[in-house]
Amino acid sequence: METRERIVEIVKAKGPVLPVQVSKEIGTNILMASAHLAELTASKRLKISTIKVGGSPLYYLQGQEEMLQKYTANMNDKEKKAFDLLSQSKILRDAEQEPVIRVALREIKDFAIPLNVTHNDNKEMFWKWYLADNEEAESLIKQKLQILEKPIEKKAEEKIQKDIKEQKPIESIQKQLKERKEPKEARKYKPRDKEDSFLKDIMKFFEKNRINVISSEIIKKNSEIDFLVELPSVVGNLQYYCKARNKKKISDSDLSNAYVKGQFKKLPVIVLSPGELSSKAQEILAKELNNITFKKI
Repeated sequence: METRERIVEIVKAKGPVLPVQVSKEIGTNILMASAHLAELTASKRLKISTIKVGGSPLYYLQGQEEMLQKYTANMNDKEKKAFDLLSQSKILRDAEQEPVIRVALREIKDFAIPLNVTHNDNKEMFWKWYLADNEEAESLIKQKLQILEKPIEKKAEEKIQKDIKEQKPIESIQKQLKERKEPKEARKYKPRDKEDSFLKDIMKFFEKNRINVISSEIIKKNSEIDFLVELPSVVGNLQYYCKARNKKKISDSDLSNAYVKGQFKKLPVIVLSPGELSSKAQEILAKELNNITFKKI
């Protein structure tokens, strides 16, 4: 049986798997297993999770989404609280949540589906439990709007139904966290010729400094990339969350956003950029932010 077909059968039998589990099953190293898994996700045969186990995402088949709940022990306290709230309520209105819960909902992308609902020419931000069907979500959203707003007119109802079915991406109102597009697959790789020049520069920096890339996520091509990396030290390899920004000036907001992400991942932070720190960014880095390092590439 061809290797990738074997992997699909393994996932079908076991449910969500890690690259290390696949490598043992097919008798190869983690790098090769990760490469096969990346190809399977690129061809849409497998899906990849946002939740990490030991720094690695899970790979699973369509229909195995419910099994991801077995790995919620890997969430931090705020993410687990947001998970519990959403699983119980099925629908959460973003404006009604505490700021930390709003941030956490943006982190648990496997379980929280963002919805943009237009009502009376105003956009409302809601979060849908990933296993809830659209009809249930529509009913719950209309109930919330009817409780807190005027009765919904027929056109508004049709608009809500359309928004939910399309599952439109939301705009962030969090100052501490920029909302992103649906994440691309996090994977180990070496940059290909077609990949953006900024990514190639970052990978050269990692190679020069003996930094190992565990996973990566391109937020915006040639502009912003998230990494989970390992750095060698006298006590062994240390994991870091790395934010790479292709900007001439790194602002205090850029540093704060990276710091918040690092806090949620419980990891120290490295910010990489070909640009310089603004004066305010230098001040906040010196006085307020610990566990964060800026490197110019």
